[in-house]
Amino acid sequence: MKLTCLQEHLRKGLTTVSRAVGTRSSLPILSNVLLETDGARLKLAANDLEIGITCWIDAHIDEAGAVALPARLFNDIVSNLPPDDVHLTLDARTQTVKLECARFTSHVKGREADEFPLIPTVTNRDAALRLPADLLRQSIEQVAFAASNDDTRMALKGVLIRVIKNNQSGGCTIKLSATDSYRLAVRTITVPEATLPEEAPSAQEFLVSARALSELARITGDSDEHVFIAVTPGEGHALFCTETTELASRLIGEKFPDFERIIPTEHTTRTLVDTQALLKAVKLASFFATADQNFVKLTIEPGDEVGPGRMVISANAAEVGDNTGELDGTVQGEGGQIAMNVKFMAEALAAMGTSQVALEIQTPDKPGVFKPVGHDDYIHLIMPIRMR
Repeated sequence: MKLTCLQEHLRKGLTTVSRAVGTRSSLPILSNVLLETDGARLKLAANDLEIGITCWIDAHIDEAGAVALPARLFNDIVSNLPPDDVHLTLDARTQTVKLECARFTSHVKGREADEFPLIPTVTNRDAALRLPADLLRQSIEQVAFAASNDDTRMALKGVLIRVIKNNQSGGCTIKLSATDSYRLAVRTITVPEATLPEEAPSAQEFLVSARALSELARITGDSDEHVFIAVTPGEGHALFCTETTELASRLIGEKFPDFERIIPTEHTTRTLVDTQALLKAVKLASFFATADQNFVKLTIEPGDEVGPGRMVISANAAEVGDNTGELDGTVQGEGGQIAMNVKFMAEALAAMGTSQVALEIQTPDKPGVFKPVGHDDYIHLIMPIRMR
């Protein structure tokens, strides 16, 4: 293998795949990054067996070849090189790569590329679901954080993706859902002209790790590209790809909870308030929420002829003090109280994306539901905390 590429391109490529490098695996090869020539491009890949990320960068290829190099060392070297041409030459006998850039030369010992585990790839993009990258990224950011971090409950570490095909328009409806059993986030995407193969079932669903989707959101960044999505049931992977990057995620085989039955179909009070004002009030209250009672209390009072309705946000800690904030709002219904985890509230409000948010409640022992005003494609449900 012998090639030349730009330091900036190589650095960005390594940054893209680095989050899939195995750091705690008993398989040493997983701590490496694969370099392989592919036509007129250099392919970089990392795989920790849960997710695999592959990206391609432009390069001038003199000799084809492949090698696996220690990911952390190689990334550190490239990150500190000057912005100039990087020349890579592989000694196939010793599996050592000579790296030259400006007046710097390094020799990095690698491993046989054949040892590197294969990463599934999208073989036919025409048969894959096609979505705008920014729409998918926004949806992931509204949902993935609600998944659990508990390794003993693998189903809750995933995001359920449900695809319902519209045979008339050729489009589809996609629903992303995540829960840690204390909160639930659901985002619905309507795609009028999604590309789906004719043989695709009218409805399908698959469970992908929230970590993998968060990495996908990071990879796509501010891109205005499209993301192609395919599932390989036989191999048990979900595949996501753009023009220069692919991410493969092993599917979670456990059953996702029947979440729709806990979503309230009615409410006794609906309150509309300014999203950022409520978020600031919740953050202020969080300073007084203790570790063992990490909640804020919301008291909602309807308006009258004299003034508008209001929402009172309060928290107290015996050894610290207390805090109370008041916000004007439009209150429909009888009013009421509910206590919620302060961290969950702050994260839900930050994900709304609209200037106003609606909170729908029933009784203090029923969940509260946040919805962005003007949009019916996102809900965030938070279970209540029993007030003493």
